[in-house]
Parts: sequence; C-alpha cells; structure tokens
Amino acid sequence: MTNLRTVSDTKRAFYNYHSRPINSLYRRVVEELMVEMHLLSVNADFVHNPLYALGVVTSFDRFMVGYEPEPDKESIFSAICQSVGSDPQHYRQEVDSLKADLSGLSLSDLNTQLSNAKTTGGDSLQGKLHLVANQASAKYTRLMAVGLYTLFEIVDTSSLEDKDKREELLKAAAEFLALPTEKVEKDLDMYRSNLAKMVQAQEVMKDILEAERKKREQRAQAKAEATAAPAKTTADSDDSTDGGSES
Repeated sequence: MTNLRTVSDTKRAFYNYHSRPINSLYRRVVEELMVEMHLLSVNADFVHNPLYALGVVTSFDRFMVGYEPEPDKESIFSAICQSVGSDPQHYRQEVDSLKADLSGLSLSDLNTQLSNAKTTGGDSLQGKLHLVANQASAKYTRLMAVGLYTLFEIVDTSSLEDKDKREELLKAAAEFLALPTEKVEKDLDMYRSNLAKMVQAQEVMKDILEAERKKREQRAQAKAEATAAPAKTTADSDDSTDGGSES
C-alpha cells in the first residue's frame, strides 16, 4: 500500500525548497494555496487541466502583488508547485499558451468557443475548453472558477464590471464547461471579496512601511545634527581663541 503524502509532508518540502521566511501579510495566502493544491494532488478524482493551471497562476500572482523582496516571489511559487510534486515551469507554460490563444479574441469569440466546448475539440483554445467540458466526473476546484473568470478578464475586463452581466456570462460559461454553477458563483464572490481585502491590507502595509521609513530618516537626520553640533561648537571656540590672541 502506498502512503499518501500528508499536508505536513508538503509543508516540510516547501520550506526545504524555499528556506527564507515568508512575509507575514502573505503567509496565509501561500499556505492556503499550497494546502489546496496538496489536497487536489492526492485526490484520485482530480484531473489537471489548463483552466486549473490558469487559476493557480492567477491566484498566486494577484494575491502576491507587492511582495518584498520581489525576487522571492518566483522562488515561493516554484516551492509551492514542487512541494506537491508539480513542475512550476509547466504551469507557467500552460498559462502563456492559453493567453496566446486568447490574444485578439473578442467577447463574442470567447462565448462561441465556450458554447461549443462540449461538442467541438481541435487545436488551441477550443481543444483546451473541450478537455475541461468533458471532465464532468472530475473533481471540481475553486481554482477552475478563478481560471474561468480570468478568461473573461483577459479578453474583455469591462464585461465583468456590471454585476448582472458578469453573473450571466459566468453562469453560462460554467454550464458550457460542465462546472457546478452555484459553486462557481459562490467561489468567485469569495475570490473577488478576498482580493479586495488583500488590496486594502497591502495599502495599509504600504502606509505603515512608509511611516517607518520616514521615522528612520528623521532619526538619522537628528543623529547627524547631534553629531555635527559639538563639532561646530569646538570650531567656534577655536575661532574665538584665535581672534583673542591676535588682539
């Protein structure tokens, strides 16, 4: 019998791949994504597809905006993927390929390809959508919903601005791809809400860091002035003494 990798095993593997501490504001984001990907990786019903890959990459990139130090971001993403036995480059390549397929498409083009997803395969985007639509028995994940949302963001982000229009588009798209519409709607509401909260938290953190920077500058300036003051006093004293001797 094969022992399944546990969440603890995955977390240990992650910190072996990325040994630097995680910025506290982003730690929950990293761990939640890692745990979700872990649970999917050990679920026999889960099938990896390009929509899921797009959801993974989009979630990571969106929630990690502003992370410092910046060079650590790619190391963290690689460590998450490697800790669940995946290839980070494969994820990035899948997403780049999907974005290339979407380049130049109109909203109408995207809806047409989605509506034909169950019956029509082929190359490029149509084939990828066909793959998703014909995995009805596979495990659903909210990351697929994020991937679906991102398709519309890439093609025509303005189509998502109006709530009623957004819900109509996403419900139809979920049905075309045989995704559970109610779960998709709920997961995307949560995604948008969490993203908004993260943006607010990032702004607060930015303000805190800016205030700390100004305080450091003020302390450094005060220290420099305090150091310069005795030197100036000594110089003035020396000038006074020299003047007294001449008289």
